[in-house]
Amino acid sequence: MPAPSALQAPPSVTTDWRTGLPLLTGNLVSLRELQASDAPALFAALSTDQVTRFISPPPATVEGFGRFISWAIRQRQSGAYLCFAIVPNGSDTPVGIFQVRSLEPAFGTAEWGFALASECWGTGMFTDGAALLVDFAFDVIGIHRLEARAALKNGRGNGALRKLGAVQEGVLRRSFLRNGEYLDQALWTILQDDWAQAKTVWSSPVIH
Repeated sequence: MPAPSALQAPPSVTTDWRTGLPLLTGNLVSLRELQASDAPALFAALSTDQVTRFISPPPATVEGFGRFISWAIRQRQSGAYLCFAIVPNGSDTPVGIFQVRSLEPAFGTAEWGFALASECWGTGMFTDGAALLVDFAFDVIGIHRLEARAALKNGRGNGALRKLGAVQEGVLRRSFLRNGEYLDQALWTILQDDWAQAKTVWSSPVIH
């Protein structure tokens, strides 16, 4: 994880994300719009047993990821959903994704999720990219409550959310069906006001 830095005022952003996602640049990764050419890399990164163990099944083929990318762009254009590719700095090959979907018409409350190639676990890439994503959610989209759900058995995922400053509000019993088994999920939230305080430990993103 990169060393904490002093809080800086976020840059003024006027972009309309519905017309296209901006590039968000951190210390270790950048977040950008998905591209059709990302399908093979995302299939390789996100289809392993380690990655898929506690998430909804990803597309089963490269072509399936291609259809997902097209769908994600259409949903972003409609203003209901967005998906960033996670790209290590110095590369253009994605190693994961961050997703945000609206839970109410005005996008005041939203749910976010993520998937990252297992070889990138423990490198600080998740923390770096998640700080960019959450900043964007509050400062640009205007979300005031950001929710995440993680299977209780997913110790790594729950630990990552806790490290980011999310608060566990409860347990959703038998709420996630995976491989024929209903799993309990933890409900994690980050509120806009809480994040404004938590940002003192993160570097501010650069938006191009």
